[in-house]
Amino acid sequence: MFEVEEWLHSRIGLNFRSGLDRMQQAVDLLGNPEQSYPIIHVTGTNGKGSTIAFMRELFMGHGKKVATFTSPHIVSINDRICINGQPIADADFIRLANQVKEMEKTLLQTHDQLSFFELLTLIAFLYFREQAVDLVLLEVGIGGLLDTTNVVTGEIAVITSIGLDHQETLGDSIAAIAEQKAGIFKAGKKAVIAKLPPEARLVCQKKAGFLAVDLYQAGKDFSMLNGGFSSSLGNFPQLKIGLEGAYQQENAALALQAFLLFMREGKEVVDEQVVRQALKQTHWAGRLERIRPQIYLDGAHNLPALTRLVEFVKEKEQEGYRPQILFGALKRKDYQGMLGYLTENLPQVELKVTGFDYQGALEETDVIGYDVIPSYREFISSFEARADAQDLLFITGSLYFISEVRSHLQEHEQIN
Repeated sequence: MFEVEEWLHSRIGLNFRSGLDRMQQAVDLLGNPEQSYPIIHVTGTNGKGSTIAFMRELFMGHGKKVATFTSPHIVSINDRICINGQPIADADFIRLANQVKEMEKTLLQTHDQLSFFELLTLIAFLYFREQAVDLVLLEVGIGGLLDTTNVVTGEIAVITSIGLDHQETLGDSIAAIAEQKAGIFKAGKKAVIAKLPPEARLVCQKKAGFLAVDLYQAGKDFSMLNGGFSSSLGNFPQLKIGLEGAYQQENAALALQAFLLFMREGKEVVDEQVVRQALKQTHWAGRLERIRPQIYLDGAHNLPALTRLVEFVKEKEQEGYRPQILFGALKRKDYQGMLGYLTENLPQVELKVTGFDYQGALEETDVIGYDVIPSYREFISSFEARADAQDLLFITGSLYFISEVRSHLQEHEQIN
């Protein structure tokens, strides 16, 4: 497995966003595995992983063999490619990677080398075909229109949110980013979108009209209010959601609407008790995850995600808790903007900044004026030793940071 990972990592940064011709040729050479199963294609600035997690539980609860392709991974690279929540085995990963390697020899006669994300996507497509899955929940890498995954025709496209992130790639306005996200809409198919900013909603409506896509909009065609889901496809009062944070109700609503559409299309029966249980038991590593009774991990790696975290921290303050924040990020992200936002919106909350073992992580000289912690490991141990029932620690920033902290905590004690 080490050799395969080395091979994959050698392709990071290659041929980034240079169109879909190479990827289209690659799937053609592999016999178009992506056409072997129905796909729900999911994009959005934030909330993709959580929405997929809700859908995974809903479909699994109804007896489906559900494949998921998500990124980045929190524990191991295998976690990106799962069936019914179980990561691909090393032996399958290696065998399929070798198939892709072999195919690439032909591809190189007309195209450049495949990138890291392209290779992973192809391995996933092959694995899902081989395993004869009932459906695939496919997460976009970046954007939509030009994303590697957009060689597929999804039965349902889902947009979870649209905010400013990856502007260097997707454009520097909400409308421009919405154009990219709506690029996964496919002619004559269906789309489900969250409550988006007006200019983003307009882009989606126009795109849906142009492609004759049935568009379902949160707040108009379906809604979730105080745990009650309402839609022309079904009403479910007093639902309990397994993921914390008020915004997870919105993700659950998107997931439920897409699930109900898919089930209606196949004329399949929906079991209300199974729906309730599925949403209640949904979990998603590293996204507002309560990993210890008083420690939360949240990969709020951009400003739109951070606003959601801040809302949750404020809720906890109002409940009488004393939150603290430990922040770690990469230099290439807008960490100054994120730290400024935390300072401005949570002035009473202690904020610490730390580094971690990843190339490009923040160093002390990058964050002058902030309280820098040399070792997050020692800080967490010290917090746990002295914390009382009202103390909470939110560990946030880069998903790479969250992944590292999560591994460290798991090594020292099983997750509660």
